[in-house]
Amino acid sequence: MQIKDYIDHTVLKATAQPSDIEKLCEEAKENGFKAVCVNGCYTKLAKEQLKNSKVQLAIVIGFPLGSMSTEAKVFEASEGIKNGADEIDMVINVGWLKSGKSEWVKQEISKIKQAIGNKVLKVIIETCYLTQEEKRKACKLAVEAKADYVKTSTGFGTGGATFEDVKLMKEVVGDKAKIKASGGVKDRATALKYISLGVSRIGTSSGIAIAATN
Repeated sequence: MQIKDYIDHTVLKATAQPSDIEKLCEEAKENGFKAVCVNGCYTKLAKEQLKNSKVQLAIVIGFPLGSMSTEAKVFEASEGIKNGADEIDMVINVGWLKSGKSEWVKQEISKIKQAIGNKVLKVIIETCYLTQEEKRKACKLAVEAKADYVKTSTGFGTGGATFEDVKLMKEVVGDKAKIKASGGVKDRATALKYISLGVSRIGTSSGIAIAATN
């Protein structure tokens, strides 16, 4: 696999306009990226832009705080799939995890996975807010709930991906789930290091720069 096959080309900023999404999709097609990742309101637009290409469409759910109701997240995910999304990147309820409500966290992930069927579910655990033990617990819960990926960060918290966190995540999930590093991955050397640690996807708005010399 080439580095472009790992890239989720991303625009999630609050100020993103339709023209930004159109540009994102064009860049993803031109560079052969694995996926684009956008906010849910742009699902239909992105799907239209990506038609007749191999680029997957990922949308974020419960983003960026993860603290809305489970029912709202399930609806958001189901609606996204109905509108053409191939993959769902959901944010866990960090407060539930930190207060020991592990079963609630697991059930929420499970309900979203059930709602989207065989589509890919990535679970954002927002590592910057978690202790080492909480990171382990979040990864374990995601695996138990049948998620396809665990993901480091939203990019909207107090920190993004780190090599240490990815090593820990790999230790916990092994081959039972894949890993997506996201938040602050801006250059090729960093991306390659994450890939060497076992990452299967890299969420970044710097995909073009990362893939430029591939």
